Amino acid sequence: MNTLRLTAVQLRYVNKAFWRNPASAFFTFAFPLMFLVIFTALLGHYTVKIGARTIDTSTYYVASMATFAVITACFNNLAISITFQREDGILKRTNGTPMPAASFLGARILHAVLVAVLLVVITVAFGHGVYHASVPGGLTLARFVVMVLVGSAAFCALGLAVSATIPNSDAAPAIVNAIILPLQFLSGIFIAFGDTTPQWILWVARVFPVRHFVVGMQAGFLGTPFSWTDVLIVAAWGLGGLLLAIRFFSWEPRQG
Repeated sequence: MNTLRLTAVQLRYVNKAFWRNPASAFFTFAFPLMFLVIFTALLGHYTVKIGARTIDTSTYYVASMATFAVITACFNNLAISITFQREDGILKRTNGTPMPAASFLGARILHAVLVAVLLVVITVAFGHGVYHASVPGGLTLARFVVMVLVGSAAFCALGLAVSATIPNSDAAPAIVNAIILPLQFLSGIFIAFGDTTPQWILWVARVFPVRHFVVGMQAGFLGTPFSWTDVLIVAAWGLGGLLLAIRFFSWEPRQG
């Protein structure tokens, strides 16, 4: 119970710190919407065929940018911010307090998940209001919520795992983007997969969790088939990331 209470206290602190940096908070929420506007302005008058369905590109990018927002909030932001805190000595000082590690890291994960959920809500509302994208309901909505929560938690765990491999804060943005940006392109977030997509890209996409997360998110918007296998694969990657983070996470700065 004490650990849960401390997690709640730390979550409140992390939330306050986030909103007291308005520039960071603004661009966290504006970035996916900016990409949504750009992609739909460039490609929104086209259609894309997914399976047997023909879908407006604008609707496709609402689902894609909601996915992009979750990954950015949970993987990119967490991996980079944790690295900066480690190299600034904040993690070392925190580790020297009576606060359990589970409370500190749990609060960071919970806050990232909450931000991700809020980003999805804003993206869906914006897409529905501006581009008339459909909003999931009923059983589709329930499965969509499960996918969002599982995906958010999994990418948080993977972000913590990746932070253990980053040597210093200067390298953090480059390493994180070098890992995640190619996977986003190879998973159909920015460019829709079609009949002409090379088989090697489809094979690579199926190996990593981003594609499975994309497919699960698209099922909520586009009416494409939903598979619990995609949820399980994303969850398995999250569990693997959590185990790696527990084994290799470092509280000590690595700067000489």
